[in-house]
Amino acid sequence: MANLIVKSAVKEQIDQNVSSDFYDELEGDIEQVLADAAQRATDNDRKTVQPRDL
Repeated sequence: MANLIVKSAVKEQIDQNVSSDFYDELEGDIEQVLADAAQRATDNDRKTVQPRDL
């Protein structure tokens, strides 16, 4: 999957140093959230993912 996070934005948001493996874990978490949301939409017979799917 494509890179879903912008490292500079993450670092700016938390205003601390960030280890490189943090981004890998964050990317994995985001991928899982998106997959779960897409599955919930599918389970509800929708093709559009909505905020309620999070």
